[in-house]
Amino acid sequence: MELFTNAMDGLNSILWSMPLVFLCLGAGLWFSVNMRFPQVRLFKEMIHLLVHGEKSDTGITPFQAFAATVGSRVGMGNIAGVATAIFFGGPGAVFWMWVIAFIGASSAFMESALAQAYKTRTENGEYLGGPAYFIERALKCKPYAVLFAIATVLGPGILMPGLHVNSIASTYEEAFGANMVVVGAVFCAVLAVVVCGGIKRIGKIAEYMAPVMCVIYVLMAFAVIGTNISAVPGVLQMIFTSAFAVHPVFGGIIGSAISWGVKRGIYSNEAGQGSGAIVSAAAECSHPAKQGLVQAFSVYIDTLIVCTSSAMIILLSGCYNTVGADGETMLAENLPGVEYGIRWAQNALSRSLGTWAGKLLAIIIIMFVFTSLMGYYYQAEANVRYLFQGKKTAVLVMRGIFIFSCFSGVLVNGQIIWTMGDTGVAMMAWLNIVAILLLSKKGFALLKDYEEQKKAGKDPVFDPEKFNIEDTDGVWEKYQNR
Repeated sequence: MELFTNAMDGLNSILWSMPLVFLCLGAGLWFSVNMRFPQVRLFKEMIHLLVHGEKSDTGITPFQAFAATVGSRVGMGNIAGVATAIFFGGPGAVFWMWVIAFIGASSAFMESALAQAYKTRTENGEYLGGPAYFIERALKCKPYAVLFAIATVLGPGILMPGLHVNSIASTYEEAFGANMVVVGAVFCAVLAVVVCGGIKRIGKIAEYMAPVMCVIYVLMAFAVIGTNISAVPGVLQMIFTSAFAVHPVFGGIIGSAISWGVKRGIYSNEAGQGSGAIVSAAAECSHPAKQGLVQAFSVYIDTLIVCTSSAMIILLSGCYNTVGADGETMLAENLPGVEYGIRWAQNALSRSLGTWAGKLLAIIIIMFVFTSLMGYYYQAEANVRYLFQGKKTAVLVMRGIFIFSCFSGVLVNGQIIWTMGDTGVAMMAWLNIVAILLLSKKGFALLKDYEEQKKAGKDPVFDPEKFNIEDTDGVWEKYQNR
């Protein structure tokens, strides 16, 4: 185990070096500038498309795709991940999470619109797509596409699930004294029933579960803010001053603030990682830009609302510590026995609102984790289908591996599973961001085409021939004559 841990730490340090941080920030800024910041200009359009999206008999609706990706994005990265970012990067990491969310919304548009444009249809009428598909069809580079597909099977399918089950099990152990292994076993059994139903069952469950869990958690954050309202200006000032090394206590860890803010931001909102694009491709809509804009909005929900809620819960309670460049604890209270992560949020809620709040968090964590893992599974399955041309045996094997990977979270320590999760995210991000940068002109053209049709008073319809895309499966035929 020690050899495996060292190997994972070494690989993670290489993948999550500063070049990836700058690549994520630079790519998001490049897309934003060239598309004239659609995350601001087209905000109302995002809401309109989310509310008035098409219905679907074969795929899933845009709202179901939105709910599934929000469910996938809103998970442990929003709670335990925020705590981890503060622990290693100080409060300033929260600011850099906001930055990567704002500019990352354009990356989410780019990858999701491309996934829609190059999606295919299976024999039973369901849609499949994502980076592996548009890399092969647009970049004409099959080995690159296969590499991304393998990275996605390894990431969401194997390396990342254990973290979430570990978090839910440790939360129940903290709140109710439950045995972690028993909690993990019961949870994985229920999850197995859901994922065997495919994307339609995942979409239907996420459609109801994702909004409920987000609303409950945000209301809890508002309650914490309300009970500590006088401290809010000071906390916001600390976030901004430490983000730019102005705060005297955190001035020495500005690099950590940026690195951990971007790392945890991407882990949380998945913008640029390519995972949201995989789910987006399963949605039915008349133009790729529609789903791109819906997915850009989901990044806001994830980071600017849910992650900020976690940050305020933790920072307002004072229930946190930060590690300095020398590895020594720098700030706040001495909290023996309280590891950073999900238990920080639990202790913060209990301190601010009472023990009932920590127990309520344990209950809604089920929804956070469940929706995240549903999204992870679909991402892995879609790429297994790509690698093995849809063979049912491969899909069944993937289901077994995925459930075991989930359960392994209660069998290993928390530090190594965070490293595994980070490694999975980094592998996908490197491959996907380079691909969408290479295809950026196509993405810009998709948005331009959409806006030109809207300006002409039309409900935009995608014509693949206009973009030199061969619609071999007749994916877009139904919209051509309407």
